[in-house]
Amino acid sequence: MRKFWFVLLMVVLAVCAFGQTGQLRIIAFGAHPDDCDIRFGGTAIKFARQGHQVKFVAVTDGSAGHHEMGGGMLAQRRRAEAQESAKRLGIAAYEVWDNPDGLLMPTLEVRKQIIRAIREWKADIVLGPRPNDYHPDHRYTGVLVQDAAYMVVVPNIVSDTPALRQNPIFMYYEDRFQKPSPFRPDVVVAIDDVWEAKVNALDAHVSQFYEWLPWVDGILPQVPKDPAARKAWLAKRREGRIPEAVRVALERRYGPEKARAVQHYEAFELCEYGRQPSREELDRLFPK
Repeated sequence: MRKFWFVLLMVVLAVCAFGQTGQLRIIAFGAHPDDCDIRFGGTAIKFARQGHQVKFVAVTDGSAGHHEMGGGMLAQRRRAEAQESAKRLGIAAYEVWDNPDGLLMPTLEVRKQIIRAIREWKADIVLGPRPNDYHPDHRYTGVLVQDAAYMVVVPNIVSDTPALRQNPIFMYYEDRFQKPSPFRPDVVVAIDDVWEAKVNALDAHVSQFYEWLPWVDGILPQVPKDPAARKAWLAKRREGRIPEAVRVALERRYGPEKARAVQHYEAFELCEYGRQPSREELDRLFPK
């Protein structure tokens, strides 16, 4: 009998200790088809290469993000770009929902969509933007993911999809906004070894990185016509200064010598909703 209870305890501990062994299931939400790629693309590549299941979700259809086209034609184009990016990233799935771009509101119906998506994916880790941002779609995606963070374990909410028995870990992407509080890098992933692969995935979003965003920034004539030169131009545009708080987090995770050599990274902040792992567990869960 004592042996039976010991074996049972070991099984329970193995089930509860998700992420320390076995396959993780990760779902990342962005407001638009390219948001997840920008903030999480390199880490997603690393997760996928380790055998974990990664899914991206664009909460809106991207139908407003262009200066010369829009509506259904642009939404169709951006959905195709997202699928090509998913292939290049090596992730399991990339969904683009039909909510209109630029008009997202934190409604009950969209919250239900997010609750269902997290449950159906049986997510261990959920990522999304912080709810303070220049773009209302980004802000409200953050609010919607926050609002789902507890409800995913409540069986009587969205009862058509079985509730999760354990709350996932919820993480925020990095941003540079300071109010009401600056981003805190709880875990940082060096992505120099997958940087080219990430840029290659961003390159799939032609409508954004070579048309719309350069037009918004007033630099559209600077975009090279040659595909190779264009991709090199994109890589240069995506580089930036590493903030001091991120440098400190890199040193803590990789050691001073390795941290000094890092040029490209992605950083994530633990949301205070959802399961609360220790820093040590986050370091184990996220790839190096």
